[in-house]
Formats: sequence, structure tokens, C-alpha cells
Amino acid sequence: MNGLYALKPWYADRLSGVRASLVRREVSPDTLTLAGVVCAAGAAVALAALPSGYSAPLVAVLLAARLAFANLDGALARDTGRTTRRGALLNELGDRAADLIVLAGFLPLAPLWLVATAGLAATLPSWVSLAGAAAGARRLNGGPVGKTERCALVVLAAASGWTTPTLMALTAGSAATAALRLLHLWRDLAPADPTAQGGAR
Repeated sequence: MNGLYALKPWYADRLSGVRASLVRREVSPDTLTLAGVVCAAGAAVALAALPSGYSAPLVAVLLAARLAFANLDGALARDTGRTTRRGALLNELGDRAADLIVLAGFLPLAPLWLVATAGLAATLPSWVSLAGAAAGARRLNGGPVGKTERCALVVLAAASGWTTPTLMALTAGSAATAALRLLHLWRDLAPADPTAQGGAR
């Protein structure tokens, strides 16, 4: 189920030099979170303003940077002992905002209902994971259409101009990912004792 998320340890290792440089410069993890949102906004503008094909390289670079910042902010916070509840909140809000901002770049290119549906679907896997974590389960990440795959689909749309099919694939894949995560969580949270009563609802 991990999809491209399985590459995260390898990717984090590739960024270790950058992370060490950020530690030396005492860069705030929150700054990196906000930088990821700015990169998402840049990708959205490029997607909306440039012709398909021409926008693809810039969208790819900006979304790669958005993923790098999403990887670096938490790692930097752990490396420097600056993990805080406010930082965790900002991280989650930044990730959701970046997802929605990128998809807003499709507004001039596709029907509003489709872009809105894709935006809603893109947030579902994270909401399911956060609900599971709130219930005491492990935090689930990854695919089949997680954050990395969504970025890859946006780059595909920028390169090909296949806006509607890509948004439909993103919507269906995100919904399937949310359903799979919910299934995993439902199993993980099952009472050890079959006779145990459910908690408060």
C-alpha cells in the first residue's frame, strides 16, 4: 500500500546534506513548511498560465521542491529538538493547503465541479489517517495515490494536457487510498477481546 512513499527513506538520505546545512544555519522547520506551500502556489500558477507541455518542467521542479520541503521540515525539527505541537499543526495544515492550492491551478483548465471533487478527494486519505492517529492507531501514509503520486499526476497533466482524465484518475485513486487506509485502521483498531464493548461515539 505504500506506493512511492516506500522511497521516503532513500529520498531523506539524499537530502541529508541539505538538512545538515539547514541545521547549521538554524533555519526554522516552520519556514520550510511555508516554503512548501509557496512552491505549491508557484506550481499552480505555472499550470494555469502556461500552455501544456511548456509548463511541465517548471511544475515538476516546483512540486519536487514542495515534496522536499515536506520531507525536510519534520526531519529538521527532530534533528534540532524543535518538535512542537504548534509545528505539527502547521505541518498538517501546510500539507492540506499545498494539495488544494496545486489543484486550484486546474480551475482555468477543467470544470469547477471536477476540480472541487478532486480537491475533496485529495484530502480524504489524510483525514482518515489523522482520525486513525487520534484513535491511537499508527499514522498511515503512502499510496496507491498518496501525496507523491498526486504530484506525479499533476506533472503528467501539465506535460500531456490530459486534464480531465488526470483529475478523474486523481479523484478515484485518492478515494481508493482513503478506503484502503480506513480498512487497515478498522482492522488495527479491532478489540483484542471479541466480547469487548465499543467506546464512546
